[in-house]
Amino acid sequence: MACTLEQTFGDAAHFARGVELVTTRGTIEEAKALATRAFARELEGAMDIDWVSITDNAGGNPQLSPLSLGKPLLYAGKEVLVHLSCKDFNRNGLESSAWAMASEGFHNILALSGDYPVSGYKGSARPVFDIDSVALLRLLRDMNGGLGVRSPAGHGRNLGCTRFHVGAVTTNFKLHENEVMPQLYKLRAKIENGARFIIGQIGFDARKCSELPAWMQANGLGATPLIGNVFLMSARLARFFRTGRIAGVVVSDAFCELAGRHEGDRHFFLELAAKQAAIFRGLGYRGVYYGGVEKMHEVEEIIRIERSFAPDDWKTFARELRFSRPGEYFLYAEQGESGLADTSRPNGPGPQSASLGERTAYRFNRWVHDLAFVPGKPLFNLGRRLYEKSADPAQGPAPLRLVEHLSKTALFSCRDCGDCSLPDIAFLCPESACAKN
Repeated sequence: MACTLEQTFGDAAHFARGVELVTTRGTIEEAKALATRAFARELEGAMDIDWVSITDNAGGNPQLSPLSLGKPLLYAGKEVLVHLSCKDFNRNGLESSAWAMASEGFHNILALSGDYPVSGYKGSARPVFDIDSVALLRLLRDMNGGLGVRSPAGHGRNLGCTRFHVGAVTTNFKLHENEVMPQLYKLRAKIENGARFIIGQIGFDARKCSELPAWMQANGLGATPLIGNVFLMSARLARFFRTGRIAGVVVSDAFCELAGRHEGDRHFFLELAAKQAAIFRGLGYRGVYYGGVEKMHEVEEIIRIERSFAPDDWKTFARELRFSRPGEYFLYAEQGESGLADTSRPNGPGPQSASLGERTAYRFNRWVHDLAFVPGKPLFNLGRRLYEKSADPAQGPAPLRLVEHLSKTALFSCRDCGDCSLPDIAFLCPESACAKN
């Protein structure tokens, strides 16, 4: 009997392998969709592939629903991991999609915030992002426990329990400490809210790859299966990723130069992918996730090359695959011989990456916030009285609401999302100052 994905990830002796299928625009009868479906049929019977992962409007483009491509795989007995992202649905739409998945037998979900939309019918689509991946994980966890709902009449009941096995993604391929650490703190929040496995982002630095499991182990998260991202590159793709148009994917100048020197040499990139997989296995990752592959023979060749390596070859590859950027922050000191993370020597705080203007703006806004919202401060009692006596205490008096909106627009390019978290995240607006808005 075939193992479920949960059982596969739970087997520490088994190195799991998954393949990503990127859906296409148009019906399943389109030529590109037919080619993707033919690839999917080959993956159905591939004994070395434990699961197939299907994207949800990847890159922010409108595409065929992952369920359309996933059903034949699922019904053939293959484990399918369906992506569910927050960019195109509000919380009601996400819940509705999750019920549809559960009803069709799709129990493996990868919860994502999603890529910012870049195209659509007669223009770019407006992103939703009503909730993010952490809240989506919590929703799916609550659905597994029997989601509590209340009727308009006030009567409460619990719905039937789903059986979702939910994962999430993370990245530590960031330049500055104040970019790395929020990603890791969010990783902790994802696991605390129901993520049962984690897939890393695309990256090409073995030292950073070694730091992620080390940090998870040091913070009590080491029991969560960690899957390495192996992406089959090309010189063209390296140049595209170098533009930064795919949020979270980092390609250094040095790696782009290496890829350019091997332009047209497909074997070089297949071997590079095999070396990545060997590094992840050597570092103790539970498995790998192959992306950028479109043909079965590519998958087979990567696995064949990897299996030809000696057990300790990964250490040599790890020294080769070190494409960090100048001034990049690392959690741990470098281990001299291997070039990987020396977990016995955590690094201290990184260099100050905020400008004088940014630090000044933070201190000013923190001072104003504390003056008005901290009990006992001069403006706190006055503000409370004004808001309590207004027609809508949640919004406050209209003149104050106007002042708030104008000042936030001038200082933070406020989008008036109604869910302000500025004081909690160093007065960096996640709507106007984030690539994903």
